[in-house]
Amino acid sequence: MNRFSNGWAITKNSFIVLKENRKLLLFPILSGISMVLVIASFVVGGIAASGWSFDNLDSWRDPSAVVNYLIVFGYYLVNYFVIVFFNTALTHCTHLYFNGEEVTIRKGLQFAVSRIGVILSWAAFAATVGTLLRILQDNLGSLGKIVTGLIGIVWSVTTFFVVPVIAYEKLGPIDAFKRSAGLMRQKWGESLTARFSFFLIQFLILLALVLPSFFLGWLIHPVAGIVLFVLGVFTVLVVFSAVKTIFISAVYHNINGDPVKHFNQQLADNLFVEK
Repeated sequence: MNRFSNGWAITKNSFIVLKENRKLLLFPILSGISMVLVIASFVVGGIAASGWSFDNLDSWRDPSAVVNYLIVFGYYLVNYFVIVFFNTALTHCTHLYFNGEEVTIRKGLQFAVSRIGVILSWAAFAATVGTLLRILQDNLGSLGKIVTGLIGIVWSVTTFFVVPVIAYEKLGPIDAFKRSAGLMRQKWGESLTARFSFFLIQFLILLALVLPSFFLGWLIHPVAGIVLFVLGVFTVLVVFSAVKTIFISAVYHNINGDPVKHFNQQLADNLFVEK
């Protein structure tokens, strides 16, 4: 219960930081828009390569086709690059805020551009891992799905601190992965209650969106209900993406002994304590 309380407290503090710097929401918005454009470009490219025929798209589903995995790698590469780029910019803005400096979108983007080489190298590393997992999943059937699912969970935990690590420590992708995993080993708690807090709040908000969207669609028009729900989901995803990045940045600062505004040192220490 103590850890649960700590997780809620740190989550609320993350919202406080975002409330005082609402401009930070621009980063997940830009990331989301970029991802939509990336997906659209790959879809259009696939249809074009199939002779603009949806019937020919089945030929791209052959697991044995090497070109399939090249496309998967390319998608993962762009996907990881976009996400990490904007998260790096957001992390740096959070860093500026914690140090009492002026927070601007321009400073965040300039910093991310200055780290573009290491961001690209990490994206290539993560894309390679993702492609290998996809190959296992396609060729091992149900067993492959179980194995890749377990590896995916481990990957999510061990890469928890990757963005601040590649932002502020001069490390290559493999060393950044090891460093992130090492930080988790040093400060691993019995449970990541803050993650549960994020999930629970998101779930409750999305659940609360269902009823008004349903009644709006019923009373006015189904399209109106769908639009309201989609906009609500997008808003929730944007806000929680920013809050999660702020949370990770704050805990990273805490682990490295840097004071952070609006974050109680003892709470952060209790959340990530040595086993």
